[in-house]
Amino acid sequence: MKIQKQPTLADSICDLRVRKIKKTFFTQINTIIDWEKISVIINKDYLKGKSAVGKPSYDGLLLFKMCLLQSWYGLSDYEVEDRVNDSLSFSYFCGMTIEQSSPDHSTLSRFRTALTKTGTFEKLFKSINEQLEAHKIIVKTGLISVIDTPLKPKGKTTHKVTQDREDEVTAKKEYASSVDKDGTWLKKRGKYHFGYKKHHVTDDEGLVVGVHTTTASKNEISNVEEVLDTVNIEMPEGIPLKGDKGYQSKKNAEILKERKIKNHILKKATKNKPLTKWEKRYNKLIGKTRFR
Repeated sequence: MKIQKQPTLADSICDLRVRKIKKTFFTQINTIIDWEKISVIINKDYLKGKSAVGKPSYDGLLLFKMCLLQSWYGLSDYEVEDRVNDSLSFSYFCGMTIEQSSPDHSTLSRFRTALTKTGTFEKLFKSINEQLEAHKIIVKTGLISVIDTPLKPKGKTTHKVTQDREDEVTAKKEYASSVDKDGTWLKKRGKYHFGYKKHHVTDDEGLVVGVHTTTASKNEISNVEEVLDTVNIEMPEGIPLKGDKGYQSKKNAEILKERKIKNHILKKATKNKPLTKWEKRYNKLIGKTRFR
């Protein structure tokens, strides 16, 4: 028989502290950011109409704030939908009343795809970072490159796959005209993903300072320069870049050296050459910052 542990006073105090910190963070962000400027950028490229059942579409700013919550807390489309519905602080940040329900995951996915095609996300992050930098919020002590892969079409799928890297396989398929032709398939850790890769550049607290979008099947190793070029703040000389092992190559090492950026990309094992104990330890230390 399993005995369920009852929450203690210390647990309750800890929970309240976390809620207060989250609420304070959201309040500060809403105070610092001029969301009207952000809305203007969104509305240039995102046309609101009506849903299939005739209801007005959700405001673009609400959907973009949900995308920000995803980036900050590492949430999927399904997870952020649930959190916005369940969390008062999340729904308050998004500008929703307690009677409103969150947009569903498919609406968020379509919104992200639309703004990815028009390059609007890059404009939005640039505007936000400029405002944060004006308030001395952005910390310039480290850069991290991370990847996110969004949507997947519905229905049965037959894939033609090719090896991309040790834990990734690119997959090709012919599909209906209604499906986004710019997206591609990628098999990662045994699961298929369809759409795009978001190569985020963040500071060492996880705040996004640049984002580069590619098709899902494109290998990271080939576009480190494009990713770095999206950063819209001045990078101090000697700043370390903590990146996924997919960026590890001699060419990229030279690129970082030329840009006077320290190479803290994760070490990668090669055929007949496993990682040494030092390299495993190195990856673990870098990972403590990179996970954000």
